[in-house]
Amino acid sequence: MLTCVIRYHIDPAKKAQFTEYARNWGQAIPRAGADLIGYFAPHEGSSTLAYGIYNIENLAEYEAYRARLAADPLGQQTYAFAQAERFLLREDRCFLKRVDQAGET
Repeated sequence: MLTCVIRYHIDPAKKAQFTEYARNWGQAIPRAGADLIGYFAPHEGSSTLAYGIYNIENLAEYEAYRARLAADPLGQQTYAFAQAERFLLREDRCFLKRVDQAGET
């Protein structure tokens, strides 16, 4: 199992747009096959960092998931919304593997 952590740098004046974006992904991501842990917006401290976190079985499944997400009507709408509103200044994605449990390598 892999955990994908997406770190977003957002326009702090457009936090409401990020919230709408996150709520849409909250519906589309599970429908496309990933186990969504959640989206997290700034509350205290940095006003520009936000996160999206989900689990996916492996990188091959990630590629299939991305194709399903791109074909999903809400996924398409959410991509277009982000492009039009321009609240995402930067997006970094990394894949982590949990190693603190017995049997995990």
